[in-house]
Amino acid sequence: MRTIVFDIETSNEFSDVGSFDPSALDISVVGVYDSKTDSYRAYLLDELPDLWPVLESADVLVGYNSDHFDVPLLNKYYTGDLTRIKSVDLLREIKNSLGRRLKLDSVAEATLGVNKSGHGLEALKWWRNGEVEKVKQYCLDDVRITKDLYEYALKHGHLKFKDWDKVQEIPLDTSHWETGGDSKMTHTLPF
Repeated sequence: MRTIVFDIETSNEFSDVGSFDPSALDISVVGVYDSKTDSYRAYLLDELPDLWPVLESADVLVGYNSDHFDVPLLNKYYTGDLTRIKSVDLLREIKNSLGRRLKLDSVAEATLGVNKSGHGLEALKWWRNGEVEKVKQYCLDDVRITKDLYEYALKHGHLKFKDWDKVQEIPLDTSHWETGGDSKMTHTLPF
């Protein structure tokens, strides 16, 4: 089973584009973990053609708020429809179980004992200042956290969060996460 964990950073924010539609934004970096190669890679906008075959070969895409944010934004650049690939959006899974949304940092701290290396607005500032490597590293740090949360949930059937000072579990039904499906696409592969 080929799992692709991913995250996106943008070169602008919603206030810049006058819309809350993620597809109105522009990509700066896409960070990816590929279980087939057990490797991480950051893609810049001009490298997206190299990313498409990787995504197309995925059995499952894993992200955090990816169904609402990352996939619609990637679809802006992609000639096919990435929603046809099976996905596990950890934020959606948390919301379905808990009834509310939680920040990635909050879940990572309670579950893994780690914190994010920054936040999205910092990454945007770094991008605008030409600090591309910092943005890549930040994006890949979020991918690592998301991957570790995914693997933790698969192993334990839950994630954790802090509710005031008390750590609580978020039960998750992970039974469908690693079941296959025929969602492979070949839009960018030769015919």
